[in-house]
Amino acid sequence: MNGFKYIEYVFGNFVRIVRSVTIFDVLDILLLTFLIYSLIKLMRETRAMQLLKGIFLLLLLFIVVKSFDLKVMGYLIDNFAQVGIIALIIVFQPELRRILEKVGRAKVSTLAGSSEKMASDRDKAIVGIAEACSRLHDSKTGALIVIERNTRLGDIIEKETTSIINAECEPELFCNLFYNKAPLHDGAVIIRNFRIYAAGCFLPNTQKDQYLSTDLGSRHRAAVGMSENSDALVIVVSEETGNISVALDGQLSRDQTRESLITIMRKYMPGAATEKKKKSRVKAN
Repeated sequence: MNGFKYIEYVFGNFVRIVRSVTIFDVLDILLLTFLIYSLIKLMRETRAMQLLKGIFLLLLLFIVVKSFDLKVMGYLIDNFAQVGIIALIIVFQPELRRILEKVGRAKVSTLAGSSEKMASDRDKAIVGIAEACSRLHDSKTGALIVIERNTRLGDIIEKETTSIINAECEPELFCNLFYNKAPLHDGAVIIRNFRIYAAGCFLPNTQKDQYLSTDLGSRHRAAVGMSENSDALVIVVSEETGNISVALDGQLSRDQTRESLITIMRKYMPGAATEKKKKSRVKAN
């Protein structure tokens, strides 16, 4: 009987809790779940995940120290906690910056008046880049092409080693820039507004270097680093094999072809939303 009353008591409390839940409580839980999931997804396969494991072990140590009232260890942990928040901010600085940049990205709609010209320039740039990568692939010439999207890359462009080009995306120009005896061939080319805007640009290093395959060279690692620090679409042509790879959001996709490269650029290059609207209008007519 006592067991039955206890089960009835627990069930009654559960029913009261469920009845007290409002739509705002559900929204609160869903929002918290989404934030935790997003945080884990952003930190996955980075050194931040290893640091989180270390923090978890420290929390377990803190519980043990407080449970057994260990005075010396308790004193050390209490003093460490006073500067712990500042230390975490310093240690997690690259990850925090990446999270804030992802949150701050916003897609801006294109002005209707210039949509037709933008679509034409966009298509020409896509074909030019794809053709250039195909030629560089055949000649096994290393290349690094960064397509600027919503995040402006002024901090990369405004360096002493950078040269402003501001020319159309012609395959011949790409081949000349990345020719192995050309003065700018070691740096990256940045595409802005569907034009070759700058060359000779040096990109930030990746934060997950230890997780990348050992057969990847400096260009591939720079491409992943650039895609970690911005929303840029980065194309790499390997100097050793000629293989074409694409980096986006910290992920590297290898062994691309000319056709798959065109598909990726059409999907992720600025103006994709405008192209979708244009296609939907054509179907409607």
